[in-house]
Amino acid sequence: MAMEFSLRFQLPQLRFHQNPRKPQFRKIVCGLRGGTRKPLWRSRVLSTEAIQAVQSLKLAKSSMKLEEVFSSKVSRLLKSDLLDTLAELQRQREFELTLKVFEFIRKEVWYKPDLSLYSDMIMMVGKRKLIETAEIFFSELKEEGLEPDTRVYTEMIGAYLQVGMTEKAMETYGLMKVSGCVPDELTLTILIRNLEKAGEEELAKRVKKEIEKYVDSPRKFLAEVEKKYYQKDDRSTLFDSSQNFTKIATLLLKNICDTKR
Repeated sequence: MAMEFSLRFQLPQLRFHQNPRKPQFRKIVCGLRGGTRKPLWRSRVLSTEAIQAVQSLKLAKSSMKLEEVFSSKVSRLLKSDLLDTLAELQRQREFELTLKVFEFIRKEVWYKPDLSLYSDMIMMVGKRKLIETAEIFFSELKEEGLEPDTRVYTEMIGAYLQVGMTEKAMETYGLMKVSGCVPDELTLTILIRNLEKAGEEELAKRVKKEIEKYVDSPRKFLAEVEKKYYQKDDRSTLFDSSQNFTKIATLLLKNICDTKR
């Protein structure tokens, strides 16, 4: 029995290795910018190399150090990691670094003009009201042999409206339709909300009349647009009112305290 006991516990334990799980992938679509667009594939989790590249770029405080990071880290990234790095810098709103990485990508051997990349760049600079840079990107994509799609036109319309260039926004909207691109719900929402906000009621009405051509349920769509628009205004008004109430209450309490003294 003693020998049997010892043999039993001297036998090595066998471990069965499971097959490694295949990496999962997902499509990345920027915010509410939907519609038909060329998908930009990226891994679910940033690779170690991409994370190190992002951190190194952010820590580079001089142009010389930045060049070193590009030559030692960024230039060694695989295509997918480089695209991940660009997307992560955009997500972190690292404007200058995003522009530099985008220019670096355009010089890579494997680079092919991509509308989704240009759309993201136009959206980014549009939010910062850098309309001249947005126009440069718009021109460059055409120089690279691309034809603007619905999303590119929408981003340009949004960029113009951001800086109050209503005429250019409507002109771009017209070019969009002439080119054969169909305005989607995002395009129409951006136009209607911003035109009404700017007091351009006639232009807003003109856009609303065209909704039937592009939206399946025009009334429902308009109701949703107005509902969200007015809810936002109501929230801001309520916030202002609460602030005023707080100020008045504070003054009243101060007066009461002064009177008691």
